[in-house]
Amino acid sequence: MKNIVLGILSLAFIVAVVGCSDAADPKFRIHNERSDKANLQIQTSGGNTININDVEAGQTTAFQTAAEGNITVTAVIQNEPVSPKASFFATKDTRYTIVILTGVIPTLRVDRE
Repeated sequence: MKNIVLGILSLAFIVAVVGCSDAADPKFRIHNERSDKANLQIQTSGGNTININDVEAGQTTAFQTAAEGNITVTAVIQNEPVSPKASFFATKDTRYTIVILTGVIPTLRVDRE
């Protein structure tokens, strides 16, 4: 009887440790502060590419998930000859907002939550 109780307690402990140790992949979203719509390409260090198209002026997209690692973002903005880029290291359990800033020359800013 003692071994059964010990086994059940051990199993409960292992389940609790495994359940608490799962770290969520980083998440990111786009916020467009410019007056023209934008298309963005997000490249991860794992070789995956995520395209987010037609982000309207003032719009904030839903969060997307990517693998932990280096992220490179390139924005193609309607009526702009310049395509701004930003790079950052995305860590687990972190959310990021990539902001397309207003100004004469378009730029990107990465906000970490």
